[in-house]
Parts: sequence; structure tokens; C-alpha cells
Amino acid sequence: MSAGTDTALGLTESRTPLAIAVKVVLYAVVAVLFAGPLIALLVGAFSEVSDPTELSVIPSRPTLANFGIAIDYGVLKYLANSFFVVGFGLLLQVVVSVLAGYALARKRFRFSALVMVAILATMMLPEEILALPLSILLSDLPVVHINLMGTLAGMIVPLGAWAFSILVMTEFMKDVPIELEEAARIDGAGELRVFAQIIVPLCKPALGVVGVFGFTMIWDQYLLPLLVSTSNATYTLPLALRTLRIDPEVTPGVIMAASLLALAPSVIVFLLFQRSFARGLTSGALKG
Repeated sequence: MSAGTDTALGLTESRTPLAIAVKVVLYAVVAVLFAGPLIALLVGAFSEVSDPTELSVIPSRPTLANFGIAIDYGVLKYLANSFFVVGFGLLLQVVVSVLAGYALARKRFRFSALVMVAILATMMLPEEILALPLSILLSDLPVVHINLMGTLAGMIVPLGAWAFSILVMTEFMKDVPIELEEAARIDGAGELRVFAQIIVPLCKPALGVVGVFGFTMIWDQYLLPLLVSTSNATYTLPLALRTLRIDPEVTPGVIMAASLLALAPSVIVFLLFQRSFARGLTSGALKG
């Protein structure tokens, strides 16, 4: 009689030594596939690596010189540019998504369904298709006729409206009980007070999702900085990594060090907002 336990799907999970050995091997393979590149990046950033074929997950000749060389190449300046763009870009994106989500979730106006379809349609368009019209708009901003090419502002403005953030806020606000708004209005609360003191505080889990995904999306932007930048003074870190990579004098260890600096902020932000992120992802399932 074989040992086994019933799983959530009603299947039988074998507990025999062979089955356990197979699972251990599969888990090890998955761990190597996912964690191997990250470990190699971490080890390579702190090792004297002059040949890409020497990259390994086993530390050898530890050093901090790679970070010093990366700093000499201006990585800190590019890092500051990235933080500037992601800070103001994410703030603009959150404000736009909250206001747009409230309008789409709570207000009834003509062509609201068409507006939602247009927002969803932007998620299906590759960035390359938008590159040409975006460059034309940024070179001569409508109404104000300002040229944003070659400026950090030119990277921030297009990030304001992201369909994913608007969709998340809209769907979450639809689940906020309408009775709470009605009770607040009976007590004399106006539209702005209802929005600021009732709707927004209840949307903190959704704001966590928008914040984490928005930060990662903006931080990893490559095409937009490439399109807007006209000199290395406005390079962000992802764009600077390309220039380091094609420089024949830059060793792989220096590239690994700069890549680690580019990876760290996303990891830190996720760890800081992990609880809000998890609540935001599961709140819809719990309410359903």
C-alpha cells in the first residue's frame, strides 16, 4: 500500500522516497533557473571579472573596485536621474489613476464605455508603435507649444496616464460600498470630502498595487529615455547600462555592479510595500 495524501484538487500526493527525490530535483532545477542569474549578478558585482565566461555563482577574488569604477563612469548621476523620473512620474501616475478611476467608477457620463475601451486599447499597443507620435508630441506639446525633448520632464509627462493603474483603481473603487458615500452625503459631506476621506483611504490596497507596478514600470523604462534623451546628461540608469555594455574598456564586473544598483531599488520598494501589494491582489477575490 503506497503512502500518500490528498491534495486540494482531490489528487493523491505520493510520499514514497522516489517521489520525494523527484520533487527535490525539480525544486532544485527551478531554484537554479530563477535564482541562478541573480546569484551570478550578485557574485559578479563583487568579483574581479574581466571575461564574461568567468561569471560564476561561486565568489572569487572579492572586491569593491567594480562599484568605484561604475561611480567614476557617472552611474550615480544616472541613478539620480532615474530617481527623479520615477519619483515625479509615479506621483503623477497615482494622481491621474485615482482621479480617472473615481470618474469611471462613480460617475455616469456619455461615452464612458468608449473611454474605457480606449484606455484598454492602449495596453495592446507595443511601445514601438507609439514612439513616432510620442516624439512628435513631445517636440511640440499641444496648446502650450513647449519642446520637452532632451529634458527629464519629457520622460515624466508620458508616464502620467498608464492604463493598468487606471484599470486597477477603477475596478477597486467599484467595489467600495455606495452606502458609505450616501451616509457621508447625508451628514453634509461634499464631493471633494467624500472622495478624499471615504474613497481614497479605502483604496490603500489598490494604491499599493499601483505603486509597486508603477515604480517597476517607470524604473525599467528604456525606450522612452532613449527617445527623449539628446545627451548623456539626461540618461537614466537603464539607458546608461547600454552605454557601459558597449564600452570595450568596461569589464563585466563593472556592468554587474551597475546592474545591481539598478536592481536594488525595485527589490526594496517591493519589500516595503509587500503587505499592501498582497492585500491589493487578493482583495478582489475576497470580496467576490
